[in-house]
Amino acid sequence: MESLNHAIESARSRYASANPLSQAADTKAQRYLPGGNTRTVLHYDPFPLTMAAGEGAELTDLDGHRYVDFVGEYSAALFGHTNEVIKSAICKALDTGIAMGAPTNYERELAGLLCERFPSLEQVRFCNSGTEANLMALSTARVVTGRDKLLVFKEAYHGGVIKFPGGHCALNVPFEFVLADYNDIEGTAELIDQMGDQLAAVLIEPILGAGGNIRGDRKFLEMLRQKTREFGILLIFDEIKTARLGSAGVQGMQGIAPDLTTLGKFIGGGLPTGAFGGSAELMAQFNPKLPGALAHAGTFNNNVCSMAAGCAALSKVYTPQRAAEFFDWSEAFRLSLNEMFAAKAVPMYANGSGSMIAIHFSTEPTRRPSDISAGCQSLRPLLHLELLLDGVLACKRGDLFLSLPMDGTHLSKARLALERFADRYKPLIEQVLQA
Repeated sequence: MESLNHAIESARSRYASANPLSQAADTKAQRYLPGGNTRTVLHYDPFPLTMAAGEGAELTDLDGHRYVDFVGEYSAALFGHTNEVIKSAICKALDTGIAMGAPTNYERELAGLLCERFPSLEQVRFCNSGTEANLMALSTARVVTGRDKLLVFKEAYHGGVIKFPGGHCALNVPFEFVLADYNDIEGTAELIDQMGDQLAAVLIEPILGAGGNIRGDRKFLEMLRQKTREFGILLIFDEIKTARLGSAGVQGMQGIAPDLTTLGKFIGGGLPTGAFGGSAELMAQFNPKLPGALAHAGTFNNNVCSMAAGCAALSKVYTPQRAAEFFDWSEAFRLSLNEMFAAKAVPMYANGSGSMIAIHFSTEPTRRPSDISAGCQSLRPLLHLELLLDGVLACKRGDLFLSLPMDGTHLSKARLALERFADRYKPLIEQVLQA
């Protein structure tokens, strides 16, 4: 039987032969960029593809290969690459002044759209990224509570300096983080009982994204809401990715209102932005008309291009009704993949929810990051390369993000690529998982 290492090397060889221009571009880029790259998540061996153009739900690389884009800029490219409504809004904003150094109507309109959409938001502040949004939310919690410790979850990603793959990260901001196990109701409740009067916040993704698109159990999220209220801890929902799910994010679907919500990714229509918000009482900390208010600066917090794009995206393209329809359509696709895997009796499973999917090598849903086996991790490079060779652009960790321009043809291409992978490698998958 073919070994996993041999299969990966074979796929890498075919990949390199098919992409000489991307390989040359990567080599040249290493002169000025460490490793030829400025985003670690986009690097993979033997070299990442260099993209030359995008249209709708598809991308074309330097070598002329066309892909269905399931990377979706890690959920930010919800609108695809050429949405005319959003492009028109950006062009209009450019024509009326780029950096005006003053409030504009765009940010006020977008703030209203967000607050009307998400149950926990009465007021928001804008920033430049999801990372900034989480930093501001955590800092706010520390100031408001007068406490320093912050409860987070293993394998979570809340930004470039707030991430916990395998535990603490050397680049993280020097806050006092306490780590818990995702979806562990009893263990997390006990930890909060022990440290409740020291905790400023509990920060959680209601679907653990980088950790495998693992859904937060309803009872787990309800326990967090109850315990944080009991101890005066701020509960922060990082919905930077999950806000795209349904008409009001996971908080809307679950009926659980956090104290603070952080947003980013799609809310800028594909351009950089972030936001954090909560009750009017809590956000009054940032009201410059009040004595002792916290100063929140940021040159590009209200940049007109992102604000205008966000207004168009949320008011004209991704309305609450369209979001609900898109969730149902995407969830049907995810379930169809699991029906296909089950019919083939291959240990593969489409984890996640709606348009956020992660392919795991398992026969059942993954509830905790610790459930992801070493064999599953070792198979991901092979899946990633074979999908690329089949014209399906996926994240190297197995994520698939659906976008609005996709149609049945795009989904069929992904399903067929996954079916071919399952058929070709089923014996190898079983061997690796049993080792």
